[in-house]
Amino acid sequence: MMFVDYHHDVRTTITIEEDVEAKLDQAMRKTGKSFKAAVNDYLRLGLAVEARVKPVKPFVVRARPLGLPPGLSYDHVEELIEQLEGPLHK
Repeated sequence: MMFVDYHHDVRTTITIEEDVEAKLDQAMRKTGKSFKAAVNDYLRLGLAVEARVKPVKPFVVRARPLGLPPGLSYDHVEELIEQLEGPLHK
């Protein structure tokens, strides 16, 4: 039995933003590489860097009681200020 290995190029359409296009054009002129080669090289580079970046632990807010006296609420801040500081608080 003969094993034949076929290489298939994958074609896809992507939308490249203007700033990225300008940088690709600059890299192509500098290196003499084709558009395809430049895109593939920079995608490989970006994916390799991303693989090395450690995931950031998500920031979690832990709620805690604020010690507001009974009968007062933070739902109506203007009323709370008036009750605590009096009607001339402005």
